[in-house]
Amino acid sequence: MAKTTPIGNKMDISKWKSVAIRIDDYKILKSLCGKKFRAPASMISKLVHDYCKYQASKEKVKYEVFIKNLLNGKH
Repeated sequence: MAKTTPIGNKMDISKWKSVAIRIDDYKILKSLCGKKFRAPASMISKLVHDYCKYQASKEKVKYEVFIKNLLNGKH
């Protein structure tokens, strides 16, 4: 079900989740986003995927296998 935002747009809540972060981390995130011309959601997504690629490499498994195992609770 779509949620109506204050400005009237519909948002698919099955595709987006809110997270709370410390204000100091938020300020750092905003600064990084400004420097790299990214939205905060895009920057968080990049950080998550980069970290997963790093962990997959460290464990010597393919990225796709690492993600599948992670989502299936095998990590």
